Amino acid sequence: MEKLKVASRGRTDMIDITHEIQETVRKSGVKSGICLLFVPHTTGAVTITEFSDPNLMHDILKSVNDLIPFENQYTHEEGNAAAHIKSSLFNFSLEMIIDEGELVIGGYQGIFFCEFDGPRNRQVLVKIMEG
Repeated sequence: MEKLKVASRGRTDMIDITHEIQETVRKSGVKSGICLLFVPHTTGAVTITEFSDPNLMHDILKSVNDLIPFENQYTHEEGNAAAHIKSSLFNFSLEMIIDEGELVIGGYQGIFFCEFDGPRNRQVLVKIMEG
């Protein structure tokens, strides 16, 4: 298992980790199998979406923040209930197919770490399974 380090820059952030995941797959030598990503944080997530327009990340984060505002009448004592709610609506894990030593991913798709309680130093665990 590999541990990918991710540093978020803001309270909410979407960080493109596609290249790092693709490199991890290539270095593994696995030609056919599954790449599993897991986020061991309750206020972070991973998702796949379009990477070609950086405005899309802004639109996604603005929409999520509008739907789930930071300040509300939450009862969670730590004060970050909104971050927990947001990450629960996204994915804590992703599974992707590996074929011919490469991730099977659409031409406009990218893999993103989603930060909802930053800035922080985070990890994405990467498990590559042959099969």
